[in-house]
Amino acid sequence: MTHRRDFLVNTSVALLATWLPVTAGARPAPLETRAIPVSGERLPVIGLGTSGSFEVGDNATARARLRTVLGRFIAADASVIDTAPTYTSAEDVLGDLVAEAGQRPRLFLATKLSGVAGREAGLAQFADSLRRLRTDRIDLLQVHNLYDTATQLEVARELKADGKVRYTGITHYVESAHDELAELMSRHKPDFVQINYSPVSRGIERRVLPLAADLGIAVMINRAFEDGRLFTRVAGRPVPEWAAEVGAKSWAQLFLKFALSPPAVTVVIPATSKPRNMRDNLHAGRGPMLDARQRDALVAALA
Repeated sequence: MTHRRDFLVNTSVALLATWLPVTAGARPAPLETRAIPVSGERLPVIGLGTSGSFEVGDNATARARLRTVLGRFIAADASVIDTAPTYTSAEDVLGDLVAEAGQRPRLFLATKLSGVAGREAGLAQFADSLRRLRTDRIDLLQVHNLYDTATQLEVARELKADGKVRYTGITHYVESAHDELAELMSRHKPDFVQINYSPVSRGIERRVLPLAADLGIAVMINRAFEDGRLFTRVAGRPVPEWAAEVGAKSWAQLFLKFALSPPAVTVVIPATSKPRNMRDNLHAGRGPMLDARQRDALVAALA
């Protein structure tokens, strides 16, 4: 018989189990992983964003939901979590929950140098991020929205040389920035770029993705749901019959599989504060992604 149970113990490893009900039986298939070109290190393709979703401050009810979200994420062996010091309380909330679970070694934490100019300001903001995230190193430090890019990327590389950062990157989130992003990729050759991509925002296919493949730059995708607007377009409609060909049972899974279809994409980071959505998103990292015919069909369905 299948049992569901909660583990009510206080050790850090067992604490993770209290975050989600455990069902006996076979584990789901593992998430697909893809390599970071500069190192060969492999990352699960489904990550987690924190903008909005983790900006809950000290709200105990909201933190309880996020505890379950994070528990399901870690239990699936997902690892990439993206945040920023300018996401109000997100770094604090994430740092508290990860420390509470004792699971920092299992995670790939990405944060940013965000909205600061000058070397000293960048170093000070990074030190504060370490404090808020309750860690002594960051896996990926990104220059947010191409602000003071040359100086802040140099700060990130200095921190990488000191062993406080493992990878460096640059980010943006709108199609109008793609050409500038591509130019900076060519000039600075960061380890990662983070950029928007969805069935209705396909600009990175023109320059950013081919350039990333050529230069060996990992690609992290944000706004795969267009901040939720894609769900409005398909409200009340069942997923197409062909979704079964890729094992997708929801529109969210189709949107994420679309974003992961180009081989140059490394990971997608949908944000959620809802445990059921976390489970749904994780399933998109299993099984085949969309082929050209399926991609075209999804684009047409959203037209």
